[in-house]
Amino acid sequence: MRNMIQQLICACMVLMLLACNGNGLKQDRVTESGGQRQEGFYRVEAGKDAGAKAPRSQSPSANPMEQPAKMKNVQEIILKRKGYITSYNPKTKIPNWVAWHLTKEHCDGKIQRHTNVFHEDEDVAYPRVTDDDYFNSGFDRGHMCPAGDNKWDVKAMNETFLFTNVCPQVHGFNSGAWNDLEMACRSWARKYGDIYIVCGPLLNSGAQHRTIGRNKVVVPERFFKVILCTSGTPKAIGFLYDNSNRNSRSLFKNATNVDEIEKLTGIDFFPNLRDDIERDVEAVRGYF
Repeated sequence: MRNMIQQLICACMVLMLLACNGNGLKQDRVTESGGQRQEGFYRVEAGKDAGAKAPRSQSPSANPMEQPAKMKNVQEIILKRKGYITSYNPKTKIPNWVAWHLTKEHCDGKIQRHTNVFHEDEDVAYPRVTDDDYFNSGFDRGHMCPAGDNKWDVKAMNETFLFTNVCPQVHGFNSGAWNDLEMACRSWARKYGDIYIVCGPLLNSGAQHRTIGRNKVVVPERFFKVILCTSGTPKAIGFLYDNSNRNSRSLFKNATNVDEIEKLTGIDFFPNLRDDIERDVEAVRGYF
């Protein structure tokens, strides 16, 4: 009798162990298939993050701070590169705008410009700009996002030489006032840690624009650049230049506020800024 009782007790214990192990295995499978955090990887107190709010993003959309709003009644193809974003216009064969986030770390690097050449952008359809369009045209192949801002990475540097980042520029302007502003932007990025930049061509309304090359690349009459700094008290500044040798080399004589450039270009800059900050910084010419 005693032996029978002992056998029954042993049998019950075995059944209980099997049941516990079965439940544990079942729970493990649920945990893995459900994607929940498992003990040993993340220690989470039960219910601690239940209902927790997701981190607040910097902007209400997936677009980065430097990217302007979608343009109205203008052809554009958005091309995202390693060091910049461009809105390319297949009608004019030049960008509507080019935008990038320039950091202190990106202002310097070991990649040298002389190893690169200008080249077609195979991400856009034919007819597309080639080097022949600029040959003997009298115009420089003017970078919008400069090679000097991309010495930090080989791919970033190479992509600045795509023709979707280039506009025809008068040589004296390209090597003079435009280059001065590029160097000033790098100086400001080093000073403040980072800045957001958008630049591009400004075509006179109703004008018969000059073109160059077989692919009829439009020559802009003017150029703009806007810069936003969010370090400390946010501020912004805009610059306007003629595509000529007549621009002042005194930097701030070409300066204005961002609102003025928005009126001239029809581009909504920095739409991911909080509305009140955007309104304030774009109305006043900031001091850098």
